[in-house]
Amino acid sequence: MTPIIQRLTTSLGLLLLMTLPLTSWAHKASDSFIYVDQSEPQLRIDLALRDLALILPLDRNNDGQLNGAEVRQSRDAITRLVDGGLTLSNASGRCQLVGQQWGLSRHSDGPYAAGQYQVACPDSQPPASMEYSLLFDQDPLHRGLVSISDGQGERLAVLAPDEQKLALDVNTGTLGSSFQLFGTFLYEGVIHLLIGLDHILFLLVLMLPATLPLKPRQPAEMTRHRDNLRVRLLELVGIVTAFTVAHSITLALAALNIVTLPIAWVETVIALSIAVAALNVFWPFLGHKTWKLAFGFGLIHGFGFASVLGDLTSGVSQTVVALAGFNLGVELGQLGLLVVLFPVLYLCGRFRLYERAAVPAMLLMVGALSLYWVAERATAI
Repeated sequence: MTPIIQRLTTSLGLLLLMTLPLTSWAHKASDSFIYVDQSEPQLRIDLALRDLALILPLDRNNDGQLNGAEVRQSRDAITRLVDGGLTLSNASGRCQLVGQQWGLSRHSDGPYAAGQYQVACPDSQPPASMEYSLLFDQDPLHRGLVSISDGQGERLAVLAPDEQKLALDVNTGTLGSSFQLFGTFLYEGVIHLLIGLDHILFLLVLMLPATLPLKPRQPAEMTRHRDNLRVRLLELVGIVTAFTVAHSITLALAALNIVTLPIAWVETVIALSIAVAALNVFWPFLGHKTWKLAFGFGLIHGFGFASVLGDLTSGVSQTVVALAGFNLGVELGQLGLLVVLFPVLYLCGRFRLYERAAVPAMLLMVGALSLYWVAERATAI
């Protein structure tokens, strides 16, 4: 095998691995929603049925569908799961969760089992801390999204495998708590981008034209051709800026509950946007201005990014801080991917095999996968 082919094979192998994870990786991340009211004190927890189905036999007739009767029959098992994975306590000891109401709720990604509990602590005082371990063994990317209120203020927090314990004080007015909230959602924004395979593949397709060599047609263009890297970097900056501005606009609109769209439609259009972008590289029916394509479809991707944040922060006073951190985290994750991928692909672009075989193969593979997602997600509309 020649050195050229060895390099291309290695690079392509890394890119192909990106498309191998299960299709569920391209969907909204696994989250639960926990709402703590310290003035009562009460707690509500919402767990996605699709997550519960991973560890509990909810589909009793094995028909691949869940109905209300099957969920009701699993109520005791779901309650035991919550009791074993969610603990509240204060200085006097562990608090007891007394069930009040139980039923179904709906978030942007589908139905959730919802339980409302009265929190009874030994000294009749509010709980001081929460420990959460639900679903972490099944999915290390699972997150418990928490909203804490006390009648005077509200605070947001995130529980993760490496951060399973949370103090239940509010203290929303302190600068330190705002920085902590910003940092928490900054990190979650990075994670959300990196586990969103559909967003990653869209960025890859947008980036591919900028990795191909310029083709000077006239002698006068040779000077520009020698500046190929500078030209391509400027093109890439334009694409990234357009995508960033677009999805930042719709992320803010959705998270602030100004404009909301059904997540099933959003995810379907996101998948379709990948196929359209891949086709446009082969046949530029939308034009050669890739930044315009990035901006147009970036508006839709912003609604996808907001599917997590909007479910938790609607009406919460710290929305702006959480939104800023989450959006910046998405941008950092995006830039990190570009910093890693672009130099590799640009170097590959020096070889004819990359342009004639590797790029078409990647586009065909990405297009086929995205069309599969379109068909899969359209069934949920």
